[in-house]
Amino acid sequence: MSDNTVVSLNTPQDPLTELIRQGARDLIAQAVEAELQQLLAQHQSVMVDGKQAIVRNGFLPERTLQTGVGDVEVQIPKVRDRSRNGVKFNSSLIPPYLKRTKSIETLLPLLYLKGISTGDMLPALES
Repeated sequence: MSDNTVVSLNTPQDPLTELIRQGARDLIAQAVEAELQQLLAQHQSVMVDGKQAIVRNGFLPERTLQTGVGDVEVQIPKVRDRSRNGVKFNSSLIPPYLKRTKSIETLLPLLYLKGISTGDMLPALES
């Protein structure tokens, strides 16, 4: 049984939407980088064996956030704590395990209650 019955839909991407998503991705990356730089500056004076104790250590695996402009891929940086004091970087903008923005979280129940269940989607989408 090697027959594949799944049909792939080729949906043309809107260039403007892609531009907005790329802009959102870049803004998120800049904001998270600023948060990381603030953490590193805060612990700059902590030394272990003549080296800084808190340093950058790559990125967590890329993850996708569901936003109002569609799915946006984000990368969150990691830090290494050589002093073993348990210093970790957690972005206040994108907390761990965040999958959807608050606007999407509030829209989903509204769509279910006012839109999908009654068939009247327009008022739900307008709000």
